[in-house]
Amino acid sequence: MPETSAYQVADWNGRNGEQWVANQARLDQMLAVFGDAAIAAAAPAAGDRVLDVGCGAGTTSIALAARVGSRGRVLGVDISEPLIRHARSRAPAGTPLTFELADAGRTALPAQSFDLLFSRFGTMFFDDPAAAFAHMRRALRPGGRLAFVCWRAAAENDWVRLPMGAIRDLVPPPPSPDPEAPGPFSFGDRDRVARILTAAGFADVAIAPFDHELPFGEGATRAAAIDDAVDMAFQVGPLSRALSDQPDAVRAPAAEAVRRAFAARPGERSVMIDGAAWIVTARNPS
Repeated sequence: MPETSAYQVADWNGRNGEQWVANQARLDQMLAVFGDAAIAAAAPAAGDRVLDVGCGAGTTSIALAARVGSRGRVLGVDISEPLIRHARSRAPAGTPLTFELADAGRTALPAQSFDLLFSRFGTMFFDDPAAAFAHMRRALRPGGRLAFVCWRAAAENDWVRLPMGAIRDLVPPPPSPDPEAPGPFSFGDRDRVARILTAAGFADVAIAPFDHELPFGEGATRAAAIDDAVDMAFQVGPLSRALSDQPDAVRAPAAEAVRRAFAARPGERSVMIDGAAWIVTARNPS
């Protein structure tokens, strides 16, 4: 049975998960337009039963529950105990919503029980994605839908490109990862995503680019927004990893370089940066 890598489980149950909880409001603001686009593509209807894969702190699960209403049901699943704990604390009372700490690619799921398999940036971390999607597809009813949003290449996304480019003369660049290794950009290749879903048994696979500016950081003034963007980059994402073991003699000039990179972007109360994703839809034919 496929499963998410031990590294991913440890990471999301350690500092990464805790940092996402601490920055949940800022991160949800940043990702909102992408989640909204994926939900629009999914078109959840009243009474639908939905599996939200990699639900994180529960924002999309809560939004989906509002769409399916009292006759529907949403199950949010994530491997991160800190995020699931936070999601449970945020769930509105009386909503048809449950959160489970589990790996959707391997946990037992009731066969043909869901109308919609959904994810906002939660599908890119499986060691064997074709097997994981085949496992999840069996939980969809015949004709059930799949809809998710995933990042395109790192070079197309400013939340990586800007801070990492800013420090390239200060810190040796990390080794280039295997583009198909589990991680946020493992679905950057459109053809690979199509191959994975086809191998998993899905039909009518459609993959559309979705490009949009997103707010990175926020503040009452332009200067405060830039400061907040720098702070968030230092807490969450590849910059935080690249500088985690660096001395202050490196971190201080790195902060100034990243600040200059964000200051070159537009925005008043947020720094507006470019984001690039795929919106993916498919159908269970069985």
